Amino acid sequence: MRIFLIAGEPSGDRLGGALMQGLRQLQPQVHFDGVGGPLMQAQGLTSRFAMDELSVMGIAEVLPKYAHLKRRIAETARAVIDSAPDVLITIDSPDFCLRVAKQVKAGSDVRTVHYVAPTVWAWRPGRAAKMARMIDQVLALFPFEPPLMQAAGMECDFVGHPVVAEPQATGAEIAAFRQAFDLQDRRFALVLPGSRRGEVSRLSPVFGQALARLAQSHPDLRIVVPAASAVADLVRDRMSDWPSSTVVLDPREYDPQLAQAHKRAAFRSADVALAASGTVSLELAAAQTPMVVAYTFNWLSWQIISRMALVDTVTLVNLVSDTRVVPECLGPECRADLIAQALNGVLRDPEAQTQAMAVTMQRLGQGGEAPGLRAARAVLDRI
Repeated sequence: MRIFLIAGEPSGDRLGGALMQGLRQLQPQVHFDGVGGPLMQAQGLTSRFAMDELSVMGIAEVLPKYAHLKRRIAETARAVIDSAPDVLITIDSPDFCLRVAKQVKAGSDVRTVHYVAPTVWAWRPGRAAKMARMIDQVLALFPFEPPLMQAAGMECDFVGHPVVAEPQATGAEIAAFRQAFDLQDRRFALVLPGSRRGEVSRLSPVFGQALARLAQSHPDLRIVVPAASAVADLVRDRMSDWPSSTVVLDPREYDPQLAQAHKRAAFRSADVALAASGTVSLELAAAQTPMVVAYTFNWLSWQIISRMALVDTVTLVNLVSDTRVVPECLGPECRADLIAQALNGVLRDPEAQTQAMAVTMQRLGQGGEAPGLRAARAVLDRI
């Protein structure tokens, strides 16, 4: 069996690596071709070109590389058609992957699978019908997505979210972390202002002001910020008005395994978290850490997004658990006073979110077959 896979960014590489591991377990003679990163390569893929070429976001970043990306799309589609695999699996990165799939469908009868459903439940529902023109099957991360994809004309299988398979901190890791950063018997808040420069620049000032207010009622509360490598310097630069007890976890200062252990321990042992909107809410739920979600946009973006949104919450824990227990401070409500008020409320009653976080993990597949293996089975069952 021959399978062609395409991933365009690290999150897709993680999904692809787990999927390939599952495929090898179920079909030992499988042969892989395509584009992927180090995790997919570790499972036997020789990438046709560096996955990093596709990891571009935003108009300013894409425009200078548009001609090159267009050539890569045509080149990759031709490689799929010429090799005639049993299935093409594209993983997230829809701007690149769906263009490849469209050209493949136009020039062959190769079966196409897309891993990660578009968020049509949140906005732009018409994307599903457009995707159905070039995709036969969707592998969905959320249990409420299959009916939406099926209604658009695609086969769809819920395969579980990768967060349920991520390791959690051990007691030894938590003890070592607390000792390393002088946090023994100290309460602390985990602060996650995003992994992109724009997010950090927008959120750091208001997060800092909120934390200063929080410190008035909780003077003993420490602050821990696990910073992504790409924005660690910016995080430090923007923390001038943050409480002086703030600890930054800079992964560049440790070997990769220790950096991951510190991050796991911080997530698992925090008393409360203040996080930018995104999948990080699921990581916090997996660690059973109660949270407040806050996010702000420029005025025009907020006007557009607030009018196009189809749901009344952006927090995945709220959506999956079908509750609204995680407080949100979004757009014009992303203010220091409201954020501090929400954090105080969570610190007073941290158990209010416990059940919703447990339900979220259960509904995303925790305790069942690993998502990568489940995805592999879904692919093979429909070929």
